Amino acid sequence: MPLLFLAGLGLGLSSLALLGSGGYLAWSWFEGRVVADADGTLQRLREDWRLWTALGLLGWSFLGRMFVPLLLARADTDPTRPERGTGDTLRGAAGHALYVESHGDASAPPLILIHGWGLDSTIWLYARRRLAQGFRVIVWDLPGLGRSTAPHLKAVDLSGFAADLKSVIGLAGGRPVVLVGHSIGGMTIQTLARDDPAFFNQQVAGAVLLNTTHTNPLETMILSGLVKALRWPVLEPVMRLAIWLQPLAWLAAWQSYLSGSAHIANRLGFGRFVTRSQLEHTTLLATRNPPGVLAKGNLAMFRWDATQALPGITPPVLVIGGDKDIITKLQASETITAAVPDGRLQVVEGVNHMGFLERPEIYNEAIAMFAASVQPAPEAIPVRA
Repeated sequence: MPLLFLAGLGLGLSSLALLGSGGYLAWSWFEGRVVADADGTLQRLREDWRLWTALGLLGWSFLGRMFVPLLLARADTDPTRPERGTGDTLRGAAGHALYVESHGDASAPPLILIHGWGLDSTIWLYARRRLAQGFRVIVWDLPGLGRSTAPHLKAVDLSGFAADLKSVIGLAGGRPVVLVGHSIGGMTIQTLARDDPAFFNQQVAGAVLLNTTHTNPLETMILSGLVKALRWPVLEPVMRLAIWLQPLAWLAAWQSYLSGSAHIANRLGFGRFVTRSQLEHTTLLATRNPPGVLAKGNLAMFRWDATQALPGITPPVLVIGGDKDIITKLQASETITAAVPDGRLQVVEGVNHMGFLERPEIYNEAIAMFAASVQPAPEAIPVRA
């Protein structure tokens, strides 16, 4: 989402400035000052504070990520990590390669999970582990992210993602599917309903929208008025610069990751339950995905809206939102729920935009129960008290 991208970019540049300051102080200490003593003898004087400050700044620039998560997040009881299963590639709508994995019994009812922007399908580790107990769980990387390719940036748009989702749905062999999307994943689901309503209403048994919006994300985030006012003079030019200057943007991103600044930026998307591995997992994915692709996706979101398509969605829709979400405020979830004919809302307290990761037990149980109700598999999905 734009807020996290901009926060990461700004802190990345700050991290480069920190590194540069450390380098300058180290150089200035080594050079010192040449002065003459009372006898006229020249000697080089070095100020020790410059050396120690330089060592501190350089050390933080490369080792900060070892300490920042300790200050920002809880200790782990169930660590997450960017773990892959056995995957395959699928031809996307524009001919590019989509990386896809399938987990669980191949004969079980199919669930397709679509991750949020800047991430990849490894972010579903908790979800696929729980949901594969009773469903065939299909996860995939959006174009240009993870192991999926984007031959050109024109492929990075919501309608393109929706067309690719149709290709992934084809893996179900004509069996109705349950779609689960987080953030831009939920927007992709709504785009498919907007662009091809007949296909959607026939092939989709139900949809679960996690912490997502129905329109331009700038409309449904905190400080919306200010951010919209900055769109044309600031946000759009910055996004385009990130595309044109991708090597520099990537260098800044990795420097920010090493220093821990990127972790601070990504902490903005979490509530009070976040653990250190969850923060590290999210930050690593946001860092290693190409900044140009991320910027192009954000620009695409600025021009997106699916509000008018919501009343035409006939399958049941479960909307899950966090009451502390600053990236997509809870009002967006309420609007979607009210507009969809069979909309159901569940609010999770204390979580932010990444609620499905910091409270996986709540989100995954809600998804499992909803999916079992619209596409029953009672023998495989135990309902916990």
